[in-house]
Amino acid sequence: MGGQGVGKGTFARMLRERHDYNYIETGKMLRDAAATNKEIADIMARGELLPFETLAKLVSANITSDKDILLDGFPRTIDQAKWLVDNYSDKFDIHVLYLDVPEEIMIKRIQKRIREGGGRADDADINAVHKRLEIFWNTTKPAIDWLSTVKGIKFSDVDVQGDLEDNFKNILNALQQ
Repeated sequence: MGGQGVGKGTFARMLRERHDYNYIETGKMLRDAAATNKEIADIMARGELLPFETLAKLVSANITSDKDILLDGFPRTIDQAKWLVDNYSDKFDIHVLYLDVPEEIMIKRIQKRIREGGGRADDADINAVHKRLEIFWNTTKPAIDWLSTVKGIKFSDVDVQGDLEDNFKNILNALQQ
């Protein structure tokens, strides 16, 4: 978990190169759903979060118990975090990795993605970036804070401000705890 530009997708890719995860990238899952569902497409186009029930149904349809799961971009709200813990903590060991960087680094990384020809379409719109960051601080960060207090799950606050290799070492160290 973490804000925009912290490297969730990059580190998820690097982890998948080392371990065979059932990878659930909620952004891709939602974009795929939006391609065939106008209601989801409209909500996403407005930059809003999907209704809880819709997202929970999509996520649960992708969770299988045959191997470890790597969630990228979920949960994003306290309700989603509670749902995850309530429905899956007895089936899986939950380990939350909070990829922690200041907002100015998030913005610099988003700008770098744009310069390098990557990122999301709305990364080029600074107002959309600020709206996503506002949602992160007001909605997702409280969920992260709540998860850090839940007994029975592992929680690691991982500093990912350095270079890519050092950051990945920090993540691997956190996973060993």
